[in-house]
Amino acid sequence: MAVTLNLVGDRAADALLSSDPFALLVGMLLDQQVPMETAFAGPKKLQDRLGGLDVHAIAEMNPDEFVAVCAQTPAVHRFPKSMGERIQTLSRHLVEQYDGDVSALWTTGDPDGKTVLKRLKALPGYGDQKARIFLALLGKQLGVQPTGWRQAAGDYGQDGSRRSIADVVDKQTLLEVREFKQAAKAAAKAAKRK
Repeated sequence: MAVTLNLVGDRAADALLSSDPFALLVGMLLDQQVPMETAFAGPKKLQDRLGGLDVHAIAEMNPDEFVAVCAQTPAVHRFPKSMGERIQTLSRHLVEQYDGDVSALWTTGDPDGKTVLKRLKALPGYGDQKARIFLALLGKQLGVQPTGWRQAAGDYGQDGSRRSIADVVDKQTLLEVREFKQAAKAAAKAAKRK
């Protein structure tokens, strides 16, 4: 991961996301019910508070102590208890299934896009949409482009789209993604009224 991401707008937080696949995976996990840049700032908060962001250490921490770290002001997420539990569950899964090597999700066995998507969907806290967005983020911004990745990512893999964090490269694209999401919510509400 040699590319510099611009998902948070904070140099240190973005550098961590750019260099650490675990940080990026945790940021994506946190990306719900909070602004995108808040979610992706979470891994840097954890790194600062823990003195590092080690998947093995997080998996082995006392759950109450880890939740307390997540709840310190400013909290890692607006729901620090439930999201702290999810981060730990994700960490344990990564240790058990991949020996803590997050990049193995997209490198082990030279997988195609469908296989990477299947592996992402198997992660605790990752549903279909989150997995597709993360796959699109890997392909569009990090050069992780297994065969068929765009098709597996669905609409999120479209070149030039502004649908998700996978498309955020600066302040302008962040605004464009926000506008797309707001329009999609408005359309969904209008459809429900009919």
